[in-house]
Amino acid sequence: MSLFSRSEASLLLSRLRESVRLMTIVTGPRQVGKTTLVRTALGKFRYHLYMAADNPDDERNPFGSTTGETTTFRKQEHNAEWLKNQWLRARQHAKNDEVLASGQPFIFAIDEVQGIPKWSETVKGLWDADRAESLPMHVILLGSSPLLMQKGLSESLAGRFEVISLSHWSYTEMREAFNVSLEEYLYFGGYPGASSLIRDEPRWRRYLKTSLIDPSIKKDVLDMRRVEKPALLKQLFELSCAYSGQILAFTKMLGQLQDVGNVTTLAHYLNLLSEAGLATGLQKYSGHRVPQRASGPKLNALNTGLMTALSGYSYAEALADRTFWGRLVESAVGAHLFNTLPSDHRLFYWRESPHEVDYVLERGNRLLAIEVKSGIVRGHVAGLGQFRDRYSSARTLVVGEGHLPLVEFLSHPAQHWLESEWP
Repeated sequence: MSLFSRSEASLLLSRLRESVRLMTIVTGPRQVGKTTLVRTALGKFRYHLYMAADNPDDERNPFGSTTGETTTFRKQEHNAEWLKNQWLRARQHAKNDEVLASGQPFIFAIDEVQGIPKWSETVKGLWDADRAESLPMHVILLGSSPLLMQKGLSESLAGRFEVISLSHWSYTEMREAFNVSLEEYLYFGGYPGASSLIRDEPRWRRYLKTSLIDPSIKKDVLDMRRVEKPALLKQLFELSCAYSGQILAFTKMLGQLQDVGNVTTLAHYLNLLSEAGLATGLQKYSGHRVPQRASGPKLNALNTGLMTALSGYSYAEALADRTFWGRLVESAVGAHLFNTLPSDHRLFYWRESPHEVDYVLERGNRLLAIEVKSGIVRGHVAGLGQFRDRYSSARTLVVGEGHLPLVEFLSHPAQHWLESEWP
């Protein structure tokens, strides 16, 4: 693991080596390596201060070693005043004669910043004051709640930051870092922190439930956004994992869920789950900019480990069940496309009964229809021809048995398959 670094690491380092222009925001779902990424980068610079808003005892000395002092802030004291005090402390370090003489910017990093009330307004005032003074201090803000980070950034900090967004680990990253096989990746998913537990499946499953799923829903969604029916949101997440890779009308979802809700509520909660990096609901492609919500979304877990942790299937049982394994393959393709999707690309599915296309990738006038041959006999491949008849500019791609190998597909981001010229 120590020899492996994600591609975002070089991007972060290059920004920290520049003169101070903008704040750097590092965000993404839980357990994808945000803190490790930043701490590793800080280790390459002598002058820095790291603070974790959810654990103030976890502190890094501005001159590169762990301090001897102990702080005793309680969780309820993590407020705007606490944030301001830490920022002022970092400013003092940045103005230290030794730091100024070095010609190197000082780096101040705050982890889990989204948990501090009114953090974005506080940061705005402090950052603007630093810029008025031309203070050579880089600021890195980390957050494990994409929902609240997005809210704070859009409301107060427009024009003051650049984002480095980390997503779930890809197959190639898990293979290179942990020597994970394709089958292991499909079942255990792309969570680096859980990779050491895959030989102990009960322990691995408990870890995902208690350290990933529960905090992601409770802390990253329920504590950060107004949710009228928390039980319904949790049930919707579980339903999205159970039916991942399948199209399910909202009315049918309501029939599967115990709590009372409506279509609008479900659509909203599904968006929250998507923004939190848990599960998404793809809309039907229609050739128009307005999504066809009435058609019902195609549910897709954004990490197949979420599916299997809740499924009750052991690794051996999943491998033996061709139907379930096929759903893992299709879900892995959808998750890979979604997780590597650039902001100017869009992902859909397509269906005109009885024909269907698993995934449709769009950017501008470019259109790619993707069918996954996962071992489930459904007769959908004919849907590619029907889709191309309807949209003559579309290209088509079949992933899986007898066609483009799944390993090769998972080795390149979504943009590669849409933009590259391949046979």
